[in-house]
Amino acid sequence: MKAVVNEQCISCGLCAASCPAAFVMGDDGMAQGLEFAPDMEAFVREAMESCPVNAISIEE
Repeated sequence: MKAVVNEQCISCGLCAASCPAAFVMGDDGMAQGLEFAPDMEAFVREAMESCPVNAISIEE
């Protein structure tokens, strides 16, 4: 599975702070999604639901 961050990202860093296993802040200041283990899905979904601009999705 992979976390995906789209162009709506406002670089707030909430996802990377709440779930560093699936999100990092890139050199451009934008969040980037990473591949993650299935046991992390609940944490990724929590970060996705917390995103203030709904910029996160999950790819199977």
